[in-house]
Amino acid sequence: MIVRQFLEWAQTAPEPARAKAVAALARAYVRPELEAADRSEMDAALPDIAADPSPLVQFELVSVLCRHPLVPVELVLQLARLPGYAGALMLEHSPVLNVRELIALSAEIDAAGQGALARRAHLPAPVTAVLAEGADVGACLSLVQNQTADIPGFVLGHIVARFGRVPELREALLTRPDLPAAAHQALIRVVAGELSAFVSERQWLSPAEAARLAREACDQATVTQASVPHFTQSRALVEGLQARGELTSALVLRSLLSGQMRLFLEAVSVLSGIAVDHVAALAADRSGEAFRVLYARLGLPAGAFTAFRTALAVLQSEAYLDDVDAAPGLRLRILDEVLAAYEEAGESAEGNRIVGMLHRWQSEAREREQTLAA
Repeated sequence: MIVRQFLEWAQTAPEPARAKAVAALARAYVRPELEAADRSEMDAALPDIAADPSPLVQFELVSVLCRHPLVPVELVLQLARLPGYAGALMLEHSPVLNVRELIALSAEIDAAGQGALARRAHLPAPVTAVLAEGADVGACLSLVQNQTADIPGFVLGHIVARFGRVPELREALLTRPDLPAAAHQALIRVVAGELSAFVSERQWLSPAEAARLAREACDQATVTQASVPHFTQSRALVEGLQARGELTSALVLRSLLSGQMRLFLEAVSVLSGIAVDHVAALAADRSGEAFRVLYARLGLPAGAFTAFRTALAVLQSEAYLDDVDAAPGLRLRILDEVLAAYEEAGESAEGNRIVGMLHRWQSEAREREQTLAA
């Protein structure tokens, strides 16, 4: 009787009064002590109440019901389809909706609703996959920032493919520890490409020099990626680089000169076809003869052998392989030793382009250490 009277009154009542009354009615509905007859009457009336065109009334109703587990699913679906904040609130919080219903809703709702769905706690993988496929950049950003959502690696990779050029989304992706190596590399390539284009367009450098700068920045980011504590995707990272033709001698040497022995060993293993444990044993031979044989199999530049062999000797003697406490980047101590070895052998940048590259890297490492010390 009370509910019927409310519906009759609501036809002419002003909006603020309706909103206040709906909030009181909804609070009564969620009380466990509500009589069965009263609950049944409310169940029948709530769809009509939910059809009220007032956003304020809608909000008051949804704000009470959105977290209640016993709201009829038909009513939840009706409320979830509401435009604006009320529908978004139901999409983000209602425990009633199952995976099938969430997937169906994702195709019907607007961008704001998709964003709310993406923020939903413990969002299951099938729903995250659908959002990654069709939602806009804002919803995908919310999804990437949702630390409780189940987002498989291939879903993150799809978001990278769609929106990797959006700086805010790219930054959010790079903070995720579960970002697959391939997706991380794709982001690195995007940034490197944008850097090269930016420099070339302004004619600050020649196209060739801009491409070299971008390539070295890409290599540096790759080694930095591998230096993250507990990074476990070194093999996948290296295999992806090899498949794309990006596993260059410069990258392999940079990994060694940065103290990243795991990345170096995996790279040599992929290049040589020798198991990584066997590669590690050959590299550990302090005489250097075993590594010389291995190096001949790699197809790396002959002029870089001194750099590889000297860096290995320094790492073995100073025992700071893969030091997780060290800041990522080229190690000046190793570079100094390597360049001293070339100088002792009478090789210069004019006669060996590797030496010229090492001098550039030495300057990079020196600037890095000065920055860290400041």
